[in-house]
Amino acid sequence: MSVSGASVLSRLAEITGDSNVTTDPAQIAGYQIDGKSPAAVARPGTSEEVVEIVKFAAREKLAIVPTGARTKLGIGMPPRKYDLALDMTRMDRMVAYDPGDLTLSVEPGITLQKIANALAEHRQFLPLAVPFMNRSTVGGTIASGVDSPLRQIYGTARDFVLGMEFVTGDGIAAKSGGRVVKNVTGYDIHKMMIGALGTLGVITRINFRTFPLPRALRTCIATFRGTAGACELRHAIARSVLRPQSVEILAASGGSSSELGRRAAISFENDRWSVVVSFAGDEQVLNRDRRELEALARGVDRIALESFTELRAEPAENVSRHIASLPAAILEHSPAAAIFKISALPTDLAALASEIQSVGIPWLVMMRGLGVTYLALLPIDRSENSLRLLKQECGRIFSLSGKVPRGRCMLPWCPPELKSEINVWGEPSGDFPLMQKLKNVFDPGGTLSPGRFMGGL
Repeated sequence: MSVSGASVLSRLAEITGDSNVTTDPAQIAGYQIDGKSPAAVARPGTSEEVVEIVKFAAREKLAIVPTGARTKLGIGMPPRKYDLALDMTRMDRMVAYDPGDLTLSVEPGITLQKIANALAEHRQFLPLAVPFMNRSTVGGTIASGVDSPLRQIYGTARDFVLGMEFVTGDGIAAKSGGRVVKNVTGYDIHKMMIGALGTLGVITRINFRTFPLPRALRTCIATFRGTAGACELRHAIARSVLRPQSVEILAASGGSSSELGRRAAISFENDRWSVVVSFAGDEQVLNRDRRELEALARGVDRIALESFTELRAEPAENVSRHIASLPAAILEHSPAAAIFKISALPTDLAALASEIQSVGIPWLVMMRGLGVTYLALLPIDRSENSLRLLKQECGRIFSLSGKVPRGRCMLPWCPPELKSEINVWGEPSGDFPLMQKLKNVFDPGGTLSPGRFMGGL
């Protein structure tokens, strides 16, 4: 049955109310994914409405894509089928918050900024410093699986999401985990929802552990000529007693991203590799961290070290914010950019950096201290020739997985034109058969975001 059919639209309106269903082309255009648009948009206001919509869609063989603020719809492959966009932004309540117990329960449509403002009143925060943070919803952030520079010390969302409620592809309301830090009941099924792009379930509630807000923040930037000193400083930090909030190595080819560098107070000159290290704590601790880091930087390569800079208060916060939002800034600066996420062991960063330097078009790289690298390829325009060169280089980057031991590539952001010729997830991993079984259990009819995830799930 077509979504545009009167009976379908009538049933959706019965569930959510007339004002929360639209087929207006002007509004629907904002829900487009790689050139594909839904026939209608529904905006549920409760988890019960989500259950009814998904049940109805499963019966009618309609494909649903859950959405939030739509800042990350470009991640993943285009959906094979896209009948209905499920806009979750009406579900934006803070359900429960216990500052004393450091726990928080929220609906998926609440924005990260709203959460940050509420937690800041109690000197607490969530370590979800991610691209598009000023607009992103928490549900979209968790479903997309984007990581944060703060994973260096706080881990990823898998480490502080305590539990979740969600609706499976056949319309069953389920929950996993709990609302307390110590929870030992059942399996951690909710962790499978993180990064699955809504292919296993529609998230309706998320429970988090919160963290005390640091008293103060400082950022130090050590800039080296060449990759050796920068990578060795990362290793020296890992061997030391220092416990930074984040460690990032940034560089770009030929100053190709000078504008982005000015925003983040980082020099992107040719063959300059900057190690950006952020610390949090009181003044005494921060002073000690700064001295020890500078000593490490000078010790690893005094000759190649060109500068060592310390930023305090607002400038330090600005640098941290720009690094967290760098993928978003890259896409704004160069809409045709292709941004890879390459996972490797931290000890392999030097080998990866060496390979990156041979890329044939302008590039910018951000290497996290724990081994996750974001590599942006920056074509000069969106012409046919530029896209051909971009596709060629993308194929070469995917081959890096074989050259870097235990490395793995995926392509979260790229022009839609490339997705008809490139699998942005790379080759399926050895556990793919298990992933297929999970998809069949949680979404047997292929109702939820079909084709968007790895291997066409």
